[in-house]
Amino acid sequence: MSSPTEGPDLRRSRGIQGIREGSYGGFFAVCAGVTVLTTLAIVLLLLDSSLEFAAEASVWEFLTGTNWSPGGTGQYVAYGIVPLVIGTLTVTITAAFVAIPIGTLTAVYLSEYASPRVRSVLKPMLEILAGVPTVVYGIFALVYVTPALKALFFQDLPIFNALSASLMVGIMTIPMVSSISEDAMSAVPDELRQAGYSLGGTKFDVSTGIVVPASLSGIASSYILAISRAIGETMIVVVAMGQRANMPDVRNLGGIPYIHPEDVLFEPGMTITVAMVDTATGDLTGGGTGYKSVFALGLVLFGVTFTLNVISDLIAQRYREVY
Repeated sequence: MSSPTEGPDLRRSRGIQGIREGSYGGFFAVCAGVTVLTTLAIVLLLLDSSLEFAAEASVWEFLTGTNWSPGGTGQYVAYGIVPLVIGTLTVTITAAFVAIPIGTLTAVYLSEYASPRVRSVLKPMLEILAGVPTVVYGIFALVYVTPALKALFFQDLPIFNALSASLMVGIMTIPMVSSISEDAMSAVPDELRQAGYSLGGTKFDVSTGIVVPASLSGIASSYILAISRAIGETMIVVVAMGQRANMPDVRNLGGIPYIHPEDVLFEPGMTITVAMVDTATGDLTGGGTGYKSVFALGLVLFGVTFTLNVISDLIAQRYREVY
């Protein structure tokens, strides 16, 4: 005897249709499994080759060394990741200073101020920027941005420098910040906006005091995803920043060591991704210690981006509003 709380069974009768639906589910499960297995295979490959590298080179030197020279014919060999980390942080932090404020303000305009017609034009144009090949950004930085910076602000700026590369990486990540943030703001119910207007709030008050806080989880996630994208960028950096691992001078201020921004922004440099490309495409022998260092760099980069994505998920879960 069925329970009185049970509703009627509205599912379609089984048969050929059931077999077809089951095959769809199986196909989707296989696709999901391929994705998971591919990720696991990449992680295992990085771990295996990184352990081989650790057996042949000093892990302490790798993590704290200030010279990066994986070797080659007649070259000095050193596996210090510190200058690569400094170059990566320089590009990432500078790009964040460009992408985060511009992308957020653009998202606020598209969500709260732009008319539907303007939004229908501007948002696709912004998303087109995400589809431009990154090597084009790099060439643009090398040919136009660096000469403009030299002519207007910094006469001694070298051809290859971290500043122009960082600016272009920031411009490249603006669509990611603006698009995800605008989607999060658009998901805020109009009832909240109307409540703010009914209390005498202006458009600016409602936008900054209601819409932005209500969509904070999506906005924060867009920031972290954009930073992850900037950390992994290669072509812009290799074209505009150069391929030289420079360790900047460590200055002293009241007993506190620090690195002046001009020592890294106005000089060539190398990021972790560029070092991987440079080492893998060099004249190193496959299977040697220098070649295995590529996988150690990849493992570090994977760990950083994985950590950022986990933080993004935690922030989204912590501040997500359900309406």
